[in-house]
Amino acid sequence: MQHRMKTHMMTKDRMEDLLNRTATCSLAMLNEDSTPYVIPMHHVYHNGFIYMHGLPKGKKINNIKADPHVSITAYEMQDLLLDPYGKACDTNTKYESVILSGMATLVDDIDLKREALMEVVKKYTPHLSGTTLPENMVRGTAVIQVEILEMTGKYYD
Repeated sequence: MQHRMKTHMMTKDRMEDLLNRTATCSLAMLNEDSTPYVIPMHHVYHNGFIYMHGLPKGKKINNIKADPHVSITAYEMQDLLLDPYGKACDTNTKYESVILSGMATLVDDIDLKREALMEVVKKYTPHLSGTTLPENMVRGTAVIQVEILEMTGKYYD
């Protein structure tokens, strides 16, 4: 374990807080030819799972179907910590980051899809959180559920 992971490890509550307040994460998976593929995604952390949504066809869907192992990184850079003596090499960063590994599945259950999509609405467009989602939109949207197998977080301030 690297030094900062020992001295600046985040608690589970702090990791969950970061997952709840960050707007995007990076979703990493393998292409069918085993090359890495990383894409930015909107996400919600709900009931211990990560949920993401998108079109029901495309590279990420194909990749998840071929190999459900994924990694997700969510991070927030808060500030640059400049060296008081002007040494460029002693500049640091105030940040928080969470890295998790998990298993991704496509949600088929319509009620769970609707629930996850309502969490997305609540997070990104809270003024619309009381509206009913059209049934055809719920059915036509891919919802990815990531079961978290391991989650670590670190910070520096």
